[in-house]
Formats: sequence, structure tokens, C-alpha cells
Amino acid sequence: MPPPTLTKRLTLAAAPAVLLGAMTAACTPLGLFATLSPKDPSAVAVRGAAYGPHPRQRLDVYAPRGARGSAPVAVFFYGGSWDSGRRQDYNWVGRALAAKGFLAVVADYRIYPDVTYPAFLEDGALAVRWAADNAAAYGGDPGRIVLAGHSAGAYNAVMLGLDRRWLAAAGVDPSTVRAVAGLAGPYDFLPIASPITERIFGATPDLPATQPAAHVRSDAPPAFLATGDDDEMVWPRNTSRLAAKLRDAGATVEERHYPGVDHIRIILALSRPLRGRAPVLEEMTAFLRRHAS
Repeated sequence: MPPPTLTKRLTLAAAPAVLLGAMTAACTPLGLFATLSPKDPSAVAVRGAAYGPHPRQRLDVYAPRGARGSAPVAVFFYGGSWDSGRRQDYNWVGRALAAKGFLAVVADYRIYPDVTYPAFLEDGALAVRWAADNAAAYGGDPGRIVLAGHSAGAYNAVMLGLDRRWLAAAGVDPSTVRAVAGLAGPYDFLPIASPITERIFGATPDLPATQPAAHVRSDAPPAFLATGDDDEMVWPRNTSRLAAKLRDAGATVEERHYPGVDHIRIILALSRPLRGRAPVLEEMTAFLRRHAS
């Protein structure tokens, strides 16, 4: 099952009660949530930095307070079925990661119908290249990069970590990626069963190679893979299958299943007002920090 568009799926029930009245009049609930919800204290180091010539090849950087060149660097990719999403709506993710001590990079990437697979992976690799080249200027350590994402963005992050050709093609040493984190990602979704996924992946000559599960190896970067037990949009079996394959290969993996959490709430649990519903932020960042040390 393909990942959904979060901006289309975010429901009023998932929002803090204080925002309900305002959200009823909003046409983009996620954008309003990003604007009005309480956020973690952190510095916005740069907005809209270009990592390529296309208008969607832009990123924002959030720095932890007092960063002195030693902060690990977390590059985050949002979801949206590879056909929607924008970095501005995830400022709360960037600030949450920065508050946990990471120099956070939240990157846009090209989406359908302008592109299909593998353009968004190529963009993700270029965003990582930008982070490696520029992190030190904002207090980050370019030798300690971790990747994270939700839904389609989790696919992007995990695929970049497992399939080394994308980073290598962008001029990035794959070994600089110390760990990856995927929240509710599609990692093993063949045969293709949805029109959205068919449009984006269907013309690929080597379809099995599009699956992160096909690139498992013993020296894969340590992986934090999490899902909600109530996720009916990207089935939890995606997480279970990839985690099992990584364990069987001898790679390091931490698998988390959160009861009572669905596809949307697992990412909203990173936000300050909804963090108490599941310890996603604490467990994910502890794992990433440990392996980036």
C-alpha cells in the first residue's frame, strides 16, 4: 500500500483541541498546524537554501542552541506519496530534532507528475551532499550524518542508506551516513497494487531494485524502524519485513511498534503538543545519537 498524502489525511481529531476552531476554516490543516502549534526552541539557521537548480531543490536548516561544530546532522524527508508535500509544513520536525541536539535539515524534493522514480532519490542524495558540504558553517559535524523520514520520506531515507549508488553518484561517501530512521515507511511493496505507485514506479525496468528490502546487507547503517499498530495506510508488515531481513543479514536494527498509533499520529508524535501519545521522538533520537557518536 502506498504512503498517503499527509496534507490530505491530517484530520481534526489528530490536532490539539485549541486549534480545532481555526482548522475548520483552513484548506491546508498541516500548514496551519505548522504555523500555530507550539514548537521546541531552536534557531532557524537558514531558509530556502538551494541544493540544486530546480525550485523544489530547496532546504531549511534548524540549529541547536549553542552548536559549536560538533552536532550530528539529521536530514529529514517528509512523506506525501511522492506527489505532494513542502518543507515549510514540517518546521516543527526540524525544531524538534534541533532541540534534541541535531543540526536538522528539512529538504524538499521533486515530485510527481514532474518526475518519477528515481528522481526523488537523486534529489535526496544531493540534499545530503549539501549537508556534508555546509554543516560545519552551522555548527554541525559533516562526518556524522543520519537520515530520517516518514512514509514516502522514510522510503527515501532508508533507500539512500541501503542502496549506496545514490549517495555515491552525488559525490557523498556513503559511510558518512551513520544511521537511518524510518517512520511508517513502505519498504517492500511489490507487487504494485495502487495507481499512485504504478504511475511513479511502474515504468522502472528493474522493479525489484526499487525496494529497500532488496538492498539489505550486513554493513548497512544501523536502522531505527517504527510503525503504528493501527496504521492502515502503510501496513506495519513493511517495517516487520525489513527489520527481519536486516537482522538476518547481521545488521543493527531497532524495531518499534506503537499501540494505538496510526499512520498520521506516528509523525505528529514528534510535535511538541502531541509528544505524549507515543515516545517516538525520544526513542528515535536516542538511537540516532548513539550511532552517530
